[in-house]
Amino acid sequence: MGLLERLNDDMKQAMKNKEKEKLSVIRMVKAALQNEAIKLGKTLSEDEELTVLARELKQRKDSLQEFENAGRSDLVDKTKEEIHILQLYMPKQLSEEELAEIIQQTIAEVGASSKADMGKVMGAIMPKVKGKADGSLVNKLVQQYLA
Repeated sequence: MGLLERLNDDMKQAMKNKEKEKLSVIRMVKAALQNEAIKLGKTLSEDEELTVLARELKQRKDSLQEFENAGRSDLVDKTKEEIHILQLYMPKQLSEEELAEIIQQTIAEVGASSKADMGKVMGAIMPKVKGKADGSLVNKLVQQYLA
């Protein structure tokens, strides 16, 4: 089942169960997917759908940080709920150990030896872990291994 089909099914279920927050998040994701499809002028591939989902998730995480810094507990709770709902549609996240293994393999593949090779390593790793790992965590681990 494709992401849009899953979203439509979950949207119907959320309406029946009167889950306003879930319904709102699903509608927002569907709108973001439709906007991206219009912008690209074609139906989105699974990879492109994943990119849109990851972008929405990242926006929520950034907002969460800002709300916490501002002491807005009302918005913090709402944003945490949105993040939780969005994560239901993301692929299973890699553990730090699995990620470390991929990073070490990639460093060996590209022959990286210093922090100067950081861009080369990140460019090779990100397509492999797209949607399965947070970019900032990947960046932090790559820096550790290249130090």
